Amino acid sequence: MKQGRYQVKEVAQISGVSVRTLHHYDQLGLLVPSGRNRAGYRLYSDGDLLRLQQILIGRELGLPLEEIRHFLDDPRFDRRKALLAQRTELAERVHQTEAMIRAVDAALSALGDIAKNDEEEEGEIMEMKKIFDGFDPAKYEDEAKQQWGHTDSYKESKKRTERYSAEDWKRFGDEQSALYVALAAALKAEKEPSDDDVMELAHRHRLLIDRWFYPCSAERHCGLADLYEGDSRFAATMDKFGEGLTAFLVQAIRANAARSPA
Repeated sequence: MKQGRYQVKEVAQISGVSVRTLHHYDQLGLLVPSGRNRAGYRLYSDGDLLRLQQILIGRELGLPLEEIRHFLDDPRFDRRKALLAQRTELAERVHQTEAMIRAVDAALSALGDIAKNDEEEEGEIMEMKKIFDGFDPAKYEDEAKQQWGHTDSYKESKKRTERYSAEDWKRFGDEQSALYVALAAALKAEKEPSDDDVMELAHRHRLLIDRWFYPCSAERHCGLADLYEGDSRFAATMDKFGEGLTAFLVQAIRANAARSPA
């Protein structure tokens, strides 16, 4: 294989991963550039780019960063075998995604029917079941209960959210989106997570959780940051506001907690 040499900005352009996230992976020992030029700038090889692809696939499949690092560093790691297994799993996801797309189409169709007639008949109820094709909400509920069901935070969150109306959820979504937009602007402006205004946004994030779900101390906020970092499903949502936003928020949460641990 030709061993190319790419600077960090080139890797960011090729992969779509932000420079900040690449630096974060370097600090974690997850993706350490195999070389440096005379000026001391990081240089990535073709092998490094293949490793980065494995990291991104692992994140897409929901693996924590530490688990990804562990299997990539395992001497028995077989990249071809891993790619074949990942291809199989991703193909299965395609089938589920196609079912979910059909569910969305069914929902769009149902919206038109509802506008014409608000009365529900048995046949119409059966048709409405189509909008849930491809979804398995039970597995997320079971997962959450298994991991956090014994905690006071889970119990308090469940107690609060059971009372929320559609309007309540919209208000929460608007507040959360506005916060992510502000964080994305700070990220785009190349501010550091430890900047005062960025830590203030992290503080607002903690208060958002505290107000809507459960009492969120600085320590619990850091636990939430660990969860964001380890579960790619959170990044799939947050990074829509800006590439690398999840890692940026995680670092800002930790910086804010170190500043004001109370």
